[in-house]
Amino acid sequence: MSPWPDTWLLDRLGNDLPIIQAPMAGVGGVDLAAAVCAAGGVGSLPCAMLDADTARAQVGMVRQQAAGPLNLNFFCHTPSPPDVEREQVWRESLGPYYAELGVDPSAVAAAPGRAPFDAAMCEVVEQTRPEMVSFHFGLPDESLLDRVFATGTLVVSSATTVTEARWLEARGCHAVIAQGAEAGGHRGVFLESDISTQVGTFALVPQIADAVSIPVIATGGIADGRGIAAAFVLGAAAVQLGTVYLRCPESLTPPLHLAALEKAGDDSTALTNLFSGRPARGVVNRVMRELGPMSSRAPAFPTAGGALAPLKAAAEARGDHGFSSLWAGQAAALAQPLPAAELTANLAADARDRLRTLGAG
Repeated sequence: MSPWPDTWLLDRLGNDLPIIQAPMAGVGGVDLAAAVCAAGGVGSLPCAMLDADTARAQVGMVRQQAAGPLNLNFFCHTPSPPDVEREQVWRESLGPYYAELGVDPSAVAAAPGRAPFDAAMCEVVEQTRPEMVSFHFGLPDESLLDRVFATGTLVVSSATTVTEARWLEARGCHAVIAQGAEAGGHRGVFLESDISTQVGTFALVPQIADAVSIPVIATGGIADGRGIAAAFVLGAAAVQLGTVYLRCPESLTPPLHLAALEKAGDDSTALTNLFSGRPARGVVNRVMRELGPMSSRAPAFPTAGGALAPLKAAAEARGDHGFSSLWAGQAAALAQPLPAAELTANLAADARDRLRTLGAG
C-alpha cells in the first residue's frame, strides 16, 4: 500500500515522490532540477527568461544528469505596449536614488525579458517531450495549447482563486496548481486584479478541490513535512515547493539573497510590483519600504525592472540588497541549507511519518 493518500502524480509520471520543485527564474536551473529528479521528485526548469535554444540545451543537460520526470514552465502573459509617460514618471520616482548611488538615469537599459509562450518554445516542448509542462498567468493561445496536449505531456497551470481553477479545468488542464498567497515569487493571478483578496494556501486548496474534478497541486508556504501532510489532508494530490530549495547548494541564489533568507522571519516578506510590474512576494527591503511595496507608478509587467537594474547593480556592489528582488515565500525561515536530493528525501520521509500518524497514508 502506498504511503501517500493520493498517488495520481506517481501513477501518471512513474516517479517516487509527489513533490514538484517549483520553477524559479533566476535561482532555479539545471543542477537543482536534476537533483530533485534524482531524488524521486519532479524537477522544474523555468523557461520564461530563456530563448528556445537555451531551453532546449538545459533540458539536455538535466537528462544527462538524472532520470525522472521533468517539468518545463512558461509564462502566458500578454505583453503590454510601451508607455513612455508612465516610464518617465517611474524614473522620476527613482531620481533621488540615482543621485545617491551615482547612477546616470540616461544609461538605464531595458528590463530583463520575460517572454510569453510562443511557437518557438512550443517546438522545444515537441522536440524534448518533457513529462510535464506548467504555465503561469493562465494558458497560451488555443492553437499552441493543442500542440502541447498532442505531445502527451501532463499540462498544468496556476490558479489563485476557485474561478481561475474552474477556467483552467474547462480548457483541458490535467491538474491545477493552487497557489496560495503565501507563495514566493510572482502571483499566478490572471482573471482577478484585487491582490488584497488573494486566498491563503490552506483555505484555497480544499475549496479548489471541491470545485474541480481534476487533481490539485498545493503550493505556497509549504516547507516541511507538516505542510505537505496538511496539503494532502485538505485534498491535494501533490505539492510544489519553491522557497525551501533556495538555500540548497544546487540553486543559483546569490549571496545577498541567501543572507536575507538566513535572517528571514514569518513577517519578512510582502507582495510588491516594484521589480517587474506584477505582484510578487519577496523579502522586504529598502525600496519596498520607501516606494511600496505596491505602487501605481510602476510600469506594466515586465518593464518595471529596467529602471531599477542600475540601482540594484550599484547597491549590490556595496553589499546592499536594498534594490534587489529577493523572491521568497512566507515560510522562508523554514528553508534549510541542505543538498537538494537530501532535502527532498527528508521532506518526503517527514510527510510520510506524519500522514501515517494521522492514519491518512
